[in-house]
Amino acid sequence: MQRLRPFYRRQRLWLWLAVALAPVLPAPAAALTLGCLLTPARTADIGTPQAGVVERMLVDRGDTVRQGQPLALLQATGERASVRTAEARAKAQAAVSAAQATLALARQKTERAESLHTEQFISDIALNQARTERSVAAQALQQAEDQRAVYQAESAQALAQLHQRALRSPFDGVVIDRMAQPGERVELQPLLRLADVGRLRVEVVVPASQFGQVRSGARHLVKAEVPGVPAREATVTQVDQVIDAASNTFRVRLALDNADRAVPAGARCQIDLGLKTP
Repeated sequence: MQRLRPFYRRQRLWLWLAVALAPVLPAPAAALTLGCLLTPARTADIGTPQAGVVERMLVDRGDTVRQGQPLALLQATGERASVRTAEARAKAQAAVSAAQATLALARQKTERAESLHTEQFISDIALNQARTERSVAAQALQQAEDQRAVYQAESAQALAQLHQRALRSPFDGVVIDRMAQPGERVELQPLLRLADVGRLRVEVVVPASQFGQVRSGARHLVKAEVPGVPAREATVTQVDQVIDAASNTFRVRLALDNADRAVPAGARCQIDLGLKTP
């Protein structure tokens, strides 16, 4: 036993030297998961170009709307009356019909006068008078037609003013806020706020040390921090080329298709951009 102890001591010494002198290998870099925020692709505050009083609100917070759908109506009693008057004028045919009949009669008289003048039954003065009457009748018809065109333009203008009293959705989306009630006078303030949630933006803040590692057009998985919502792929659409000096970061934006509206806008999320911790 006494002879074996030096042997064991030599073995431990060689083992310690082997460990001490072994090359130190770097630990594998870990994947860098970043926090992000899901926002609607676009939002819009719906207001009116004219001051007025709210007659009816046709939608409420949380309602899904389609492009062109009426959202609210303003009182438009005067505009409706103007439309009726303008349409009645535009449809009036009496003046044009009378001018057409007068011109037809003047043409007949002129043809008769020319025939009689050829046979020398009437003078040059009588023929010129008939021709003048025909010219005057033609001008009267033109004036009647021009006036009808003016009435038609006035009708279109009155109808356009009436349409401005109905606020319509500029795109498919969801009502996220309602800021007016029936009977309230509005002028410059918005009545509703809409959001397009069929497409989402993924906003990510990336450390400056990773600048140049994110490529536009690349696709990455995004996981909303909401139970039951599966991860979705998003496409990089914008990489900031300027680093924020205060935070030493830069921003990346991705587009996420959400046609089924399964991913809630406004939620926080996690994204793996394929980056590694330094």
